[in-house]
Amino acid sequence: MAQPNKTEEVKSMPDPAELVKSYAEVAKRASKMMAQYVEKKASEGISMPKDEMGIAKAFSDLSACLMANPQKMAESQMKLMKDYFALWQYSAAKMMGETSLPAVATPDKSDKRFKDEEWDSSFVFDFIKQSYLLTSSHLNGVVAGAEGLDESTQRKVDFFTRQFIDALSPTNFALSNPAVVRETVSTNGQNLINGFNNLLRDMEAGDGQLRIRMTDPDAFELGKNVATTPGKVIFQNDMFQLIQYDPSTPQQFKKPLLIVPPWINKFYILDLRDKNSFVKWTTDQGHTTFIISWVNPDERHANKNFENYLLEGTMLAIDAVEKATGESKINTASYCLGGTLLMSTLAYMAAKKDKRIASATFFTTMLDFSEPGELKVFLDEGTVASLEKRMNERGYLDGSDMAGTFNMLRANDLIWSFAVNNYLMGKESFPFDLLYWNSDSTRMPAKMHSFYLRNFYLGNKLREPGGIELGGVKIDLTKVKTPCYFVSAIEDHIAPWKSTYMGALLPTGPVKFVLGGSGHIAGIINPPSANKYGFWTNSELPEASDDFLAGATQNPGSWWTDWQQWVTDQVGGKEKITARKPGSSELKVIEDAPGAFVKMRLDKKKAA
Repeated sequence: MAQPNKTEEVKSMPDPAELVKSYAEVAKRASKMMAQYVEKKASEGISMPKDEMGIAKAFSDLSACLMANPQKMAESQMKLMKDYFALWQYSAAKMMGETSLPAVATPDKSDKRFKDEEWDSSFVFDFIKQSYLLTSSHLNGVVAGAEGLDESTQRKVDFFTRQFIDALSPTNFALSNPAVVRETVSTNGQNLINGFNNLLRDMEAGDGQLRIRMTDPDAFELGKNVATTPGKVIFQNDMFQLIQYDPSTPQQFKKPLLIVPPWINKFYILDLRDKNSFVKWTTDQGHTTFIISWVNPDERHANKNFENYLLEGTMLAIDAVEKATGESKINTASYCLGGTLLMSTLAYMAAKKDKRIASATFFTTMLDFSEPGELKVFLDEGTVASLEKRMNERGYLDGSDMAGTFNMLRANDLIWSFAVNNYLMGKESFPFDLLYWNSDSTRMPAKMHSFYLRNFYLGNKLREPGGIELGGVKIDLTKVKTPCYFVSAIEDHIAPWKSTYMGALLPTGPVKFVLGGSGHIAGIINPPSANKYGFWTNSELPEASDDFLAGATQNPGSWWTDWQQWVTDQVGGKEKITARKPGSSELKVIEDAPGAFVKMRLDKKKAA
């Protein structure tokens, strides 16, 4: 390879004047932003941050438990020292050219942080990697093995120890990440200047708090390249807009389909792109498809409770679908919190002798909240009380609070990978529709969210007959006789499948439970064309989830086709009529889909 001459080397070097100018601009911008932030916090009377979750107390209790058993601590320290001696011997041999020895510590196959080949080929980076992995394993083991902690405290120290370990990964620092070192050398440090500018941009976007940009928000526009399935808004009130999608077949099933999404996120996770849009797929299968687009609440909705979402949400949506189609038998589908609402609605309707729902489908829906997974870390009395105080001050839970909680559950994928890309590599985020949706935060009304946390997560009252009352009705899920189809995801970290399985045992009508592959999103947004993940079915519904899986049959591809067969196998499910067009009934067109409600973004000054 030809070597660059002196002239080429000079041309490749950055202009010193430009470097000075860049540094000056960054420093000025940072200084201004910090001054504004400090002034803002001072005017709000905010001083030291409060330990609302009791993390400091949890780790104080951990320290006391560890000190009470010095012998166990000494044994743990000796084991760590032994592992380090093994690592030093391995590294010394590798430095001398020995390549046949097995590594002392290796990352999990699913760990994407150490995929750069230099983590293995370089003596230095390999030592750093294995040293980190050994220390991480040691810390996790010490904390997990602590004796004398109550269950809540143990969950907290386990979770936040992992957060600490993830934050200190050598991949997160410029000098110990080989990819960042190479980029810094090749760009003469320009990546770090770009990264600092990206950091300031994200702090400005968060009004002084870091809001990591996961994707380019300007690369997408609702109705243009996401949420593009043609349709019309045919009804709206203070709580939601109802979209009816244009038919794509000459005939449609007689029974319409109403989809109830969660209001923790926006509905267009079910309509990202043509190739993975569930609403487009159902329309193409011949369903007259409707979907609720919930309002993104503000202080005006502070007193809206869970029963408002039922009475002014699902019940009015069912009325609207009946008016739009003339049908008194409606198929329904729901996702996550939307499914919790739909099942509550079915119990309400059962008490009212209202039999308009022909079938109900639940995507990753929790009805029994006894095992909520790692979310339980954030769900004790002290944390909820502190959250209620904050919500009551402004009338809602801010979208960034909710997003931050969910991101922490997968910190390496949803926090640190972007921090490395944006701030150390100095690169712009890749345009990705799923991450655009994930960054499109929603608020939660204060009264509703407090009711939800206390009655469902803390009290687990939904599973109890009469445990909660909505619209003057004692809710009893055992009175629900509607045919139900439950689908969950085996790797779901938000609604663990074994918990959702317990909920599927509560209604007393015909129930089919399906276990899909992957996680909370990919396990549901899994079109047949992708031919991925597979799913498990079992004709029986045993009491124990482990027994269900042990006796289940694994099927290739997507559960969507299985659901289509199930829903059309219901009584009258195959009957068809001439395709319905939005606005052809007494409910006239208000505007084109996806409607105005979904376009209100919290990370922009105006609607998207």
